[in-house]
Amino acid sequence: MQVLTGKSYPLGATVYPNGVNFSLFSKNATAVQLLLFDAADCSQPQEVIVLDPEIHKTFQYWHCFVPDIGHGQIYAYQVSGPYEPHNGLRFDGQKTLIDPYGLGVFTENYDREAAKHQGDNCAVAMKSIVVDPSLYDWEDDRQLNHTFEHSVIYELHVSGFTSHPNSGVPEKERGTYLGLIHKIPYLKSLGVTAIELMPVQQFDPFDAPKDRLNYWGSSPVSFFAPHCGYATDGNPLTAIREFRDMVKAFHAAGIEIILDVVFNHTAEGDPFGPTFCFKGLENSAYYILENEKYYYKNYSGTGNSINANHSVVRRMIRDCLKYWVSELHVDGFRFDLASVLSRDGDGRVMDNPPLLWEIESDPVLASTKIIAEAWDIEQYQLGNFVGDRWAEWNGKYRDDTRSFLRGEKGYAGKMVQRILGSPDLFQIKGRNPNRSINFVTCHDGFTLNDSVSYNEKHNEDNGEFNRDGHNDNRSWNCGVEGPTTDPAVEKLRVQQIKNFFVGLLMAQGTPMLSMGDEVRRTQRGNNNAYCQDNELSWFDWSLVEQEQDLLRFVKELIQFNKTSEYLQEAFFWDGRKTTIQWHGTQPGLPDWGEDSHAIAFSLMNPDYDHVVYCAMNAYWEDLDFQLPPPDHAQGTCWHLLVNTAMESPNDIISRKDAQPLAVSAFEVKARSVVVMIGKMLE
Repeated sequence: MQVLTGKSYPLGATVYPNGVNFSLFSKNATAVQLLLFDAADCSQPQEVIVLDPEIHKTFQYWHCFVPDIGHGQIYAYQVSGPYEPHNGLRFDGQKTLIDPYGLGVFTENYDREAAKHQGDNCAVAMKSIVVDPSLYDWEDDRQLNHTFEHSVIYELHVSGFTSHPNSGVPEKERGTYLGLIHKIPYLKSLGVTAIELMPVQQFDPFDAPKDRLNYWGSSPVSFFAPHCGYATDGNPLTAIREFRDMVKAFHAAGIEIILDVVFNHTAEGDPFGPTFCFKGLENSAYYILENEKYYYKNYSGTGNSINANHSVVRRMIRDCLKYWVSELHVDGFRFDLASVLSRDGDGRVMDNPPLLWEIESDPVLASTKIIAEAWDIEQYQLGNFVGDRWAEWNGKYRDDTRSFLRGEKGYAGKMVQRILGSPDLFQIKGRNPNRSINFVTCHDGFTLNDSVSYNEKHNEDNGEFNRDGHNDNRSWNCGVEGPTTDPAVEKLRVQQIKNFFVGLLMAQGTPMLSMGDEVRRTQRGNNNAYCQDNELSWFDWSLVEQEQDLLRFVKELIQFNKTSEYLQEAFFWDGRKTTIQWHGTQPGLPDWGEDSHAIAFSLMNPDYDHVVYCAMNAYWEDLDFQLPPPDHAQGTCWHLLVNTAMESPNDIISRKDAQPLAVSAFEVKARSVVVMIGKMLE
């Protein structure tokens, strides 16, 4: 086969009219071979191209140009160099390695165990595939650019959302990118403006305990490639096309796509984990190593940590993000354990981490949402994350709201901060309240139903003797552990779920819901279902009918959030636009002391056609709240919008149908929330 010199850029496999340019970074490699395969299941390559360092190497980049091949060519590398683990070098010239810039990955016949041991694993290795991104008609599709203040995010799992046999999705499309398209009407009717997809970068499903699969996908092997397991036929080229079809369909419905991206670690794990890419290319560049370089620093809790601020790795992450935006049209990213990305090559936290500033300032990424999970297992940066654009998952919102609504002492004052969009965390850096991504639940932890049904985690199915998962769940089972037929307990649980939704959608900040919470999805007390790719984790679509009253409640509440000007503001409620007044059971007399379990507030802006009053009673007894005047305008009266103590359909009324209250006080039932609007009598 004729092979030309090629060039060092772009990295990866780049298609030209007359062939493909390959470029790969490896500083310490002594030899590189490019392997070309006729098919994914070939046990050996049909062509082995030996790169001559005198011809095919520029500085630390190995490259060549192969004429007369193109889109769909399957390839991999073998890279030789020193095997000196105690010096951070782990080359194995017999190992078959995928391209870190590969746009698609074949996992056919992949054997994780074979990748853990030195020697030839070509017959059972993952392989990369050449992709020409231009071979797709986007028509007139564009990113939607919803602002945070006009956003309601819904976190979901691509496969779990439609895998259940009762999903109504054609069998071939269950658990796939195309399967999600069938559920656009449901998500549209719910009222969400964005879906946040759990990881879809190609991951290793076998990075899990014995006899289980990695379901969450937080175990990446290739950052550029859409996970081929979510394609209808498992083919990486199909995965790219169907991912684009999905994005285009959601954009047409006005719904953004946000990706949960995992750049903090890979599935190569600790020193005893597999080698499929980074370890075998330049281990000490891609990973943060201990002083004893045999071992990896582990700020992710998964065995290794990416050396994100190394110049080569930094560029790879930026190039990857730009590819997902420019070629796959995604609207934003949520960065898993983003604090790892603030560390230098020795693991120290940097004041001004180059990678995070470059993501913030990159012009290609300027209109995308960038959201940080602002912690790792050794540091908590919530509210102190770098830059001006970053939004942050607000873990304190989750914790303080759960504690307050289950009736814990000392949380009234903290709940005030969370209602205000957490100015104690975000205002100090000049960010607006909508940079706070408020959530009560997410994929990690109890579902909302389980947070009101279990006091303890029940993770026995994970095979780790219930040792895994968080112990601090701030949950309350309402008197019975697990499922019950007791109507009083069930009523209280539903009421508490409604309380959480009101708290979430009546607070400043960007609300995020977790898949199925609106219909009481349960994981039977499992708070770490990362290895449960089964009905325990899947969305059970029979719940949509079974819990239609709760679903209606959530839809109406989201609609109020999206149509009330107060909840669409890009400023804190500090008088610049809207004035907030705090109350207790008496107007203007808030009690945020240690023993308080009640909060009330009213919102007023002379430019808006209504005022708002909200009273939250987390006490275990009914309380009488004296109501403040509804407005200064004569003829204005309070109208009851929400009362979580009531049953459907009286638990929530639309703004136009809300009924006037001819009272000066209102009894807020134990463990319930009330919302009123003040408007002119018709």
